Amino acid sequence: MQPHDHVLPDGTTVRIRPITPDDKGLLLGMWGRTSADSRRARFLGSFNLDESNVARFTDLDPKMQYALIATRGRRENEQMIGVARYERDPDRLDSAEFAALVEDAHQGRGVGTALVRELALAAADAGITHLSGDILSDNTRMLNLVRELGLEYRSDRDFGGVVRSDLEVAISEQFLNVVAESEREAAEAGLRRFFRPEKVAVVGASRNKTSIGGLVFDNILEGGFTGVVYPVNPNAPYVQGVAAYPSLSDCPEVPDLVFVCVPSRFVNDLVDEAGELGVKAVCVISAGFSEVGEEGEERQADLMERARGYGLRIIGPNCMGLLNGNDDVRMNGTFSQTFPQAGRVSMSSQSGALGLAVLEHVDNLGLGISTFVSVGNKADISGNDLLLYWEQDPDTDVILMYLESFGNPRKFSRIARRVSRRKPIVAVKSGRTSAGVRAASSHTAAISSGDTAVEALFRQTGVIRTDTLEEMFDVATLLSSQGLPSGNKVAILTNAGGPGILAADALEANGLEVPPLSDRTIEQLRTFLPAEAGVGNPVDMIASATPAAYERALEVLGNADEIDMVFVIFIPTGTTATEDVARSLIEAKSKLAAGTPVVSVFMSATGMPPELAEAEIPSFAFPEAAARAMGRVATYSAWRRRPLGEVVEPDGMDREAARRIVDRALADAHDPTAAWLSSEDAEALLRAYGVPLARSRVVATPEEGARTQAEFAAPVAVKVAAPIHKTDVGGIELGLSSPEAVAEAISRIRQSLIDADLGEHADAFLVQEMVGEGLEMVVGVTHDPSFGPIVMAGMGGTLVELLRDVSVRITPLTDRDVDDMLADLRMAPLLTGYRGAPPADVPALKDLLFRINAMVEDLPEVAELDLNPIFVRPDGRGVVGVDVRLKLAAT
Repeated sequence: MQPHDHVLPDGTTVRIRPITPDDKGLLLGMWGRTSADSRRARFLGSFNLDESNVARFTDLDPKMQYALIATRGRRENEQMIGVARYERDPDRLDSAEFAALVEDAHQGRGVGTALVRELALAAADAGITHLSGDILSDNTRMLNLVRELGLEYRSDRDFGGVVRSDLEVAISEQFLNVVAESEREAAEAGLRRFFRPEKVAVVGASRNKTSIGGLVFDNILEGGFTGVVYPVNPNAPYVQGVAAYPSLSDCPEVPDLVFVCVPSRFVNDLVDEAGELGVKAVCVISAGFSEVGEEGEERQADLMERARGYGLRIIGPNCMGLLNGNDDVRMNGTFSQTFPQAGRVSMSSQSGALGLAVLEHVDNLGLGISTFVSVGNKADISGNDLLLYWEQDPDTDVILMYLESFGNPRKFSRIARRVSRRKPIVAVKSGRTSAGVRAASSHTAAISSGDTAVEALFRQTGVIRTDTLEEMFDVATLLSSQGLPSGNKVAILTNAGGPGILAADALEANGLEVPPLSDRTIEQLRTFLPAEAGVGNPVDMIASATPAAYERALEVLGNADEIDMVFVIFIPTGTTATEDVARSLIEAKSKLAAGTPVVSVFMSATGMPPELAEAEIPSFAFPEAAARAMGRVATYSAWRRRPLGEVVEPDGMDREAARRIVDRALADAHDPTAAWLSSEDAEALLRAYGVPLARSRVVATPEEGARTQAEFAAPVAVKVAAPIHKTDVGGIELGLSSPEAVAEAISRIRQSLIDADLGEHADAFLVQEMVGEGLEMVVGVTHDPSFGPIVMAGMGGTLVELLRDVSVRITPLTDRDVDDMLADLRMAPLLTGYRGAPPADVPALKDLLFRINAMVEDLPEVAELDLNPIFVRPDGRGVVGVDVRLKLAAT
């Protein structure tokens, strides 16, 4: 386990890391600050820790013992505040005793819970299934800790005042849910200090309103902030008419939140001062950190070390600040002079400069903002923290994110998947091109690199991805004004045929349906529309359409059973006033059943009627933009209506055998950090997970190959057994029906390898039974350094990279993910039977994907896998993998 920061329930942080022999002094220091009662509770009686026995707790046998510590402070004054450890039972290595001790001053803050949870995760990784501990019956804190861990437990009280607690170390859904809720509560506590402070200080507040410090102070002062703001400036007694303070320490009260707007060389000392005062939230607007090179990176590392020492949280550095637009706070802590009205949308942006334009655009749209954060360099607070805060924020209905990079994509996936079930997340992710993507050595890596992983992440988590910021705000306007549609069927109401046709084309291009209207709906429309009007779909009321006709038609279409959304288009004709049509739409919308979104397009030189925005009817200038937004929202609504799915655990997997193969292969490899497995080992690993493969054998000579074909008594293929692309080097021959043909093929392949300067691969050949029927598909894995394992499935064979009919998902895969993967393929009709062909054995293909998912989740060393081709046979006859390339990399 790597050292990492953990956010406690009060929103502050501690550092958690494994104990080392160098920690003797830290442990003795904590022991000296720990009360006699806490010592008795830890050791169930009298015990004294000193120089003579401290090594027993720091110099551990890694096979039998493990311990984690929680620390605070910088390296030179680091203090241990808690420790938890386990020790295996030598007679039952899958069981261990555990215990924990937390310094008295930090008890009740969640330190012990954090340590024991992390200890349980480490125990699970080490193959331990049970943790047991003896706890004094009056040690209520520890007894409560056991109950709150989220693990299954049993407690038995004996007659000596000791409670025996046995924990099942199973990382269950219940455990993950408890941990997730703890993370959310911790993030909420930490970020509340940023978004809802009562006392704010601006360090670097200036009399010059054009400077950053001057702008931030002026914006807070003039924006209607409901709390108090202290300007900190050692060179001015007054700043913008407010008495200034020479330092943070001179402020009348300790601020809840500090904005730092001074040159970077002063920032880190200011964080020290803030930490000493007990400040827990600092927004560093100042630039000059990791974005400027090596010196800045060192400065940022030092900044975070100091912040961690005090447990305080940082937004930034190199950001434009944050704001809360809600009426009970109204804090504009940015250097943007645009302060949008209060709204229900919250946004995070990695780009400060972009944030300036975003706030101005939001204000022009009248969209309204709940909270906005420019995260800058994301040295501490990131988009993941913000998602956790916004998840249950009562002032946020829609979440917008501009992303340039992911700090922890797997954590983002876990959080976003949960948040998206409650609130829509709309994201623009820059960097779609493949420039700079690493060279890939397998088909899977080549296809799954670049933006493909990002797209898979968003699809699996329900995040609405838009191509541009403009589109993001179109979608946000739609989401923030009305409910989600119950389906994808749209009625078009227009007074001009051409725009109606454009709208129909645009809607269908964005995955929406423009269905024929029912006889009942047509009959209702005929009662008031002129005979010349078109009452199909689109409904063309012709140019003479009146406001009253718009009102009645919208009411009919909005209440039609066959319609989920209504798309209204108006073009001024000179006979009807735009504002009258707008009022008619508002009146009709009030009569519709709840949950039927109405979207309008006013193709007018005067722009979109402001009355519609006030009535929460989104309006657009052209049909195409409206259709894109409606398509995105309908897709999200469909995702939210579907169950999340479950991770399937197939039977018949030998995990221990698989682990032995991996450990042996890396130990025997020339490069112990990475190795391509031989065909024999690769097939053995897959078979350990129950992956069906064609009958095969590795041979060294033509004579051995001939004997193998005779034994198989079936047509075979001969391939070079090395992990290379075989067709590129003449390393494969198919359909060999006799021993003589096999011997001759091996000789030819060997010579081809020698001629291609690949003689080192000419000593092993795979003789494999021909499969001969089924759809050729590919299943593969690549291990992205950020996203983790990515699984690919699609059309296989030698043209896989050219055709690119593949679908990818990030593990862990649920049954829903696997269904979607296969449905996304252009070849999907072939799987269900196309033009009289029998349907393929799709259940067997899904089972194979579940087994690959289990393998890569169990074995993080699996760096790349190409199983190409896989023959998917007719329904009921299974699947067979034919060619395997598998690369391991040490983790």
